[in-house]
Amino acid sequence: MEREPMRIREGYLVKKQGSMFNTWKPMWVVLLEDGIEFYKRKADNSPKGMVPLKGSSINSPCQDFGKRMFVFKLTAAKQQDHFFQAAYLEERDAWVRDIKRAIHCIDGGQRFARKSTRKSIRLPETINLSALYLSMKDPEKGIKELKLEKDKKVYNHCFTGTTVIDWLVSSNSIRNRKEGLMLASSLLSEGYLQPAEDTSKAAAEGLSDTPFLDLSDAYYYFPDSGFFCDGNSSDDDVVLKEEFRGIVVKQGCLLKQGHRRKNWKVRKFVLREDPAYLHYYDPAGGEEPLGAIHLRGCVVTAVEDMPDFVRRRLVKRLTSSLH
Repeated sequence: MEREPMRIREGYLVKKQGSMFNTWKPMWVVLLEDGIEFYKRKADNSPKGMVPLKGSSINSPCQDFGKRMFVFKLTAAKQQDHFFQAAYLEERDAWVRDIKRAIHCIDGGQRFARKSTRKSIRLPETINLSALYLSMKDPEKGIKELKLEKDKKVYNHCFTGTTVIDWLVSSNSIRNRKEGLMLASSLLSEGYLQPAEDTSKAAAEGLSDTPFLDLSDAYYYFPDSGFFCDGNSSDDDVVLKEEFRGIVVKQGCLLKQGHRRKNWKVRKFVLREDPAYLHYYDPAGGEEPLGAIHLRGCVVTAVEDMPDFVRRRLVKRLTSSLH
């Protein structure tokens, strides 16, 4: 019996529709071992289209569309281009990494597996990367997440490569900095650390002697830290509205119910703290938010298990706070 292709990644992306018009629509995209399926809605049983990965190539970043950011291009074997836009930089890079890996596995006749470095760098079996990661994130004794600036960009919730190696040495996890590079490279390749800017990304892609850099200008972040890169330098003369001053802690696409028609549409949400706001945008375009929720005093409740009349009353109460 033939095995069903494994699902590698799925989520909302904005896809360019056709080649004649510059129309973009949010789609539910599923990356399989052998192709990419895209659906009009997440609940649909049949995909609207499918791109086979065999013989395909991927280009990222794709800068063919001016101000439209976080786009990557997938060119099928028949030289047909498909353009996808992610909600933010790290989401795009994660999709690109997995698609590249899937194409590589197809070309090599292998099953998909995210690359592991344990065998290649011969880590001792006594080292538990998961436990080490939790120690690195300890609020008191772990690595401190900072706001760092480089090339007129501000990187929130990140730290330098030198900081990582210093912490590994001080915590007696390694004997010297050379061992630290080996261990940090393993943490990077296993996904416990992520490269934050061009220098660290280039090294992670194999353009340096080591995947991880023991440098003060190579930035990294924890994948669940709320990292975000802001293009506005602290030196820029920019006055932001109060509700946009907060640090972005999470962002991505969700379905949202409308106020009047009560239909559900895909929206890009951005959660900020201090001050706490939740803004939502049209994911297919537009830099201005469609609405915002000031979260001070709000109560968040899961509604899937509630009776319908309670759910309707709660949704009405929550949507009345939008402006």
